[in-house]
Amino acid sequence: MNEKTCKTTDCCTSNNIPVACPEQIRYASILNAGAWSGIAILCVTYMLYVFGVITPHVPLEVVASNWHLGVDQYLANTGSPHGWGWAALLGTGDFINFIGMALLAVMTIICYATLIGPYLAKKDFLFTG
Repeated sequence: MNEKTCKTTDCCTSNNIPVACPEQIRYASILNAGAWSGIAILCVTYMLYVFGVITPHVPLEVVASNWHLGVDQYLANTGSPHGWGWAALLGTGDFINFIGMALLAVMTIICYATLIGPYLAKKDFLFTG
């Protein structure tokens, strides 16, 4: 038999076979929900943009006519922000999809933050410090 065996008593069955720890299950569950939520938000906000439900900051015709420009010139011609300036334009059709992207980007931080309490309770300072 080529089964892995546990080196510690944490996260093992009574037969000494490794299983996922509760913290791993929590992390995976939150990541799963957050990732699918982010994807759903991206899909919905994209449809809002494509079907013109929300007016874009930069109309599609302007995007097409400026597509050949470098980034700095494009931003100047369209009045688009750089850096975190997009947050002020979340109500526009072409920037609302950033909500889903931001959610996907922050999911690892959210998942780890929810594990601080359980790891502190277990006095597992390696993962909290």
